[in-house]
Amino acid sequence: MSRKPELRGRAARLARLLPAGRARAARTPFVLLVVLLLGGGLISLLVLNSALSEGSFKLDDLQDDVKSYTDQEQALQRDVDAYSAPEALQRRARELGMLPGGDPAFLNPDGSVKGVPGPATASPAAARMPYVLAPEVLYPGPAEYPTPTPTPTLPEYPTPTPTLPDPQALTPTPTGPYAQSTPLSTNPGR
Repeated sequence: MSRKPELRGRAARLARLLPAGRARAARTPFVLLVVLLLGGGLISLLVLNSALSEGSFKLDDLQDDVKSYTDQEQALQRDVDAYSAPEALQRRARELGMLPGGDPAFLNPDGSVKGVPGPATASPAAARMPYVLAPEVLYPGPAEYPTPTPTPTLPEYPTPTPTLPDPQALTPTPTGPYAQSTPLSTNPGR
């Protein structure tokens, strides 16, 4: 059987300095420390991975919201473009009883008038147009009301034709001590 050889001299003195029975006990805390560090690293990696996954899901939800808001914005822009088209504006103006303007007049920078303004003339078709608001102005949303029951029809009465006041009767005439003053400049800041 093998036995440890006896040490002599210098080797014996060095061997006495080293602990003989504590070699296993000194290794146990180190192993526990390494296991705890590895376990803590794995747990922190798991927490970090789950946080990144949660952020990814939130990002996907926000991107879906952005897509729906973009679609809604484009639909609203189409509606604005449809309402601001010249044909739509002209149709709605006629429905409101507006007439095309007459000859325009312009103001020069010195305050003089260039051109002769003309009154708006009503065409016979425009005179027969009633003052009715467009349905989209009254209720722009979808109709979700139950269908009404039919009502008896009333006799039709002729619609009154709108009369326009004389534009010169509406312009105020200057009176008072400042009536003969010089015309004011139309350029601001002078």
